[in-house]
Amino acid sequence: MLTPRIEINLGKIAHNAKRLKELYASKGIDVIGVTKVVCGDTKIANTLVKSGINILADSRIVNIEKMCEAGIQAQFLLLRTIYSQANDVVLYAGISLNSELSVIKELSKCAVKQDTKHKIILMVELGDLREGIMPSDLDNAIKEVIRLKGIELVGIGTNLACFGGIKPDEKKMELLSSIAKNIEDKFKLKLEYVSGGNSANYNWFMSTKDVGEVNNIRLGESIFLGCETLDRKPIPNLFTDAFTLIAEVIESKTKPSLPYGNVYQDAFGNTPKFIDRGLTKRILLGVGLQDVLVLGLTPMLDIDILGASSDHLVVDVKKLELKVGNELEFDLNYGALLSAMTSPYIIKKYK
Repeated sequence: MLTPRIEINLGKIAHNAKRLKELYASKGIDVIGVTKVVCGDTKIANTLVKSGINILADSRIVNIEKMCEAGIQAQFLLLRTIYSQANDVVLYAGISLNSELSVIKELSKCAVKQDTKHKIILMVELGDLREGIMPSDLDNAIKEVIRLKGIELVGIGTNLACFGGIKPDEKKMELLSSIAKNIEDKFKLKLEYVSGGNSANYNWFMSTKDVGEVNNIRLGESIFLGCETLDRKPIPNLFTDAFTLIAEVIESKTKPSLPYGNVYQDAFGNTPKFIDRGLTKRILLGVGLQDVLVLGLTPMLDIDILGASSDHLVVDVKKLELKVGNELEFDLNYGALLSAMTSPYIIKKYK
């Protein structure tokens, strides 16, 4: 079989999606499936929908367009709204997350032209310092938004543990609930979505006795890799191996462990350092940094990754006997999965 490839177990993804939907539903929280790490892959998207997930979210409108054109029967939420893409956002995404009034006004213009309503969720900044309106500015923003034609304010949300690594704890979620209640009381609105965050919210969810107003969560990594994202600990009863990277041996030789000659920068501008291990069994694999985030790979065999260039992965196989044409398997973390699914050079194989 051709390599490099990533083998995708749709059955394990379906299992994880169903279990997580049931788990969060036990406290009244609905799950949105986030497809950005798999680039809106239509087979995976269809698996999520068949598993009971009704809303799919992605950060790129081209991925949502692809899923729409493939006939995926879901509502679509755009996670990152770009001003210049407003027309396509209204055309393909029924809902979008927003934090800039100028962008929302452009969405309004496009919605009026298309004779439709575009739903928005306003993102609130709670400390992670990625996207979000500061709480002190939220009332003024809402006053502006509810005046706009073609726009329907349907919720608020927040994002934590993505940029600043800030934990979505009880205090943060209570604050989000308080903000939601205040908005509903002050503006006589009923918020359909109070979106508490992402896969990092698992520990809060499991420990809290009261989820407050939070009724929605956006999940990607916990569905695909079966873990929470604060400590990357596996979630009980979920599969952590739905994705496997397969790479092929293209050279197998015994070589010195220390490069010899005058050391300067490598291909990426780094000055490499190596440990002298004497003679080692070294193999080259036909995969490199142009294909995958190598730091996010974990070999399934007892071997050591020594480094990588654009096109090659260099490995010390220790006592193993491997020859050209053999295949090696690797687990992937989120960064490696993101890069492998994005790479046009990695073949996608579905089980």
